[in-house]
Amino acid sequence: MNPLLQERYFPQQNAEEMLSIRGVVHKSLILALILFMSAAYAFSQPLSESSSFLMIGLIGSIISFIAIIVKKHLAKFFAPLYAFFEGLLLGAISLTYANAYGPIIFQAVLLTLSVLFSMLIIYQSGMIKVTDKFRLGVFAATGGIALLYFLSMILSIFGMPMSFIHSNGLVGIGFSVFVIIIAAMNLIMDFDFIEKMKGKSPKYMEWFAGFTLMVTLVWLYLEILRLLSKLNSRR
Repeated sequence: MNPLLQERYFPQQNAEEMLSIRGVVHKSLILALILFMSAAYAFSQPLSESSSFLMIGLIGSIISFIAIIVKKHLAKFFAPLYAFFEGLLLGAISLTYANAYGPIIFQAVLLTLSVLFSMLIIYQSGMIKVTDKFRLGVFAATGGIALLYFLSMILSIFGMPMSFIHSNGLVGIGFSVFVIIIAAMNLIMDFDFIEKMKGKSPKYMEWFAGFTLMVTLVWLYLEILRLLSKLNSRR
């Protein structure tokens, strides 16, 4: 489950206008458009400038992320900023991958959108029931992945990288597939929680909900990009 989509983040109070699914969709589309435009701009720049966009995007994303979590009622201001900076970050990362592994960016975007709509259809059809056990399993798996990535980063600093995570062998590819599946399951959790908050949270929380969906989709895109790069490097 996306850790941002927890009930304590969605104040339940009487308000003239409440959170609606349509409102969340509209806000999510606005944020996606901002992200896409900034990512396209960063991606169109020379490779030599990617490090600058990477740093600006990273710092801006972190600051905006913290601001949204602390001041949820101001998400309508900070969520677009987050989308802009996250777009710069993704554009720079995508440019680096494209330079190293060829034309895999369009494939990654297409696969990300395919997973998004597939999970939405699966959720609406009721094929996957969001039970307490399902939530616990997804939450535990997501936490385990985050911990593994954190350990990998720390060990890399000391010259002891966890190579199996990044390798293009069967283990590395299998790990990437597993992470993508867990990211997709987080989308199911996101859909379920937002639907439960419909009519219970203030209208401004639609921006926060759109922001949390973007966080999950960005994670999904990056994992798909990593998987495609591994597959491409085996040719």
